[in-house]
Amino acid sequence: MFTIGCHLSIAKGFAAAARDAGSIGANTFQFFTRNPRGGKAKPLDDDDLRSFATVREQFGIHRILAHAPYTLNPSSAKPETREFALQTLADDLDRMERIMPGQLYNMHPGAHVGQGAQAAVEMIADALNAVLSPGQTTTLLLETMAGKGSEVGRTFEEVAAIIERVELSDHVGVCLDTCHVWDGGYDIVSDLDGVIDQFDSVIGLDRLRAVHLNDSKNPRAAHKDRHEKLGEGLIGFDALAAVVNHPALEALPFYLETPHDDLAGYAGEIERLKKARVEQRE
Repeated sequence: MFTIGCHLSIAKGFAAAARDAGSIGANTFQFFTRNPRGGKAKPLDDDDLRSFATVREQFGIHRILAHAPYTLNPSSAKPETREFALQTLADDLDRMERIMPGQLYNMHPGAHVGQGAQAAVEMIADALNAVLSPGQTTTLLLETMAGKGSEVGRTFEEVAAIIERVELSDHVGVCLDTCHVWDGGYDIVSDLDGVIDQFDSVIGLDRLRAVHLNDSKNPRAAHKDRHEKLGEGLIGFDALAAVVNHPALEALPFYLETPHDDLAGYAGEIERLKKARVEQRE
């Protein structure tokens, strides 16, 4: 089954988001757990969650991906920023167990802000060790990053170094972002097989649980992280179609984070990707 969706708002509730997903041909969706710039999360509504359980079955939605706020930085030099990260992670993971057990929670690993990548790796792992619990069903994903500024996770080796230090590492996976790895220097256009092999040798394909499918406004290795609509950037539609059709990736859920102002733009991209999947198999 081709599991494809996009980033949707939950401002009107999870049931409404599931209906939006179904209306554009999606069978999964991603959402922010709270304002992407931080702050408190909206209280969960039990009536909405019961409705969500019904609607998601209607549209075949068996996988959802939560996204942590961008301000989350467990490797900050500021104690208050690290504390916010710990509190938010713990709260979000608890909320995910109520929203829909057995799902995915994605976070940007963090930024070392001058402390050095090694120190940041250890601080991020310490944060995960503080919030992960043996009984949780949610898998926390570390996202591959483009490498702008002092971002951690710009290489597969940095992501692997964090996971290696996590005690409950069976609760940790990876979300690969096509724009980020391209901007980070990985050539998914001319050497997709090689990039996947490298990921497997450094991190392990068993850790890969989701893909953010985005084109990029930038040339490879620009380290800038600027998403573009599918086929309108420097990765190109054919290379992105190869990603969703790759035997090592095709069973994963794919999430569009392309810059659209309305659902129609996502609907068009989803339809085009579905067609590319069918054509690949003919």
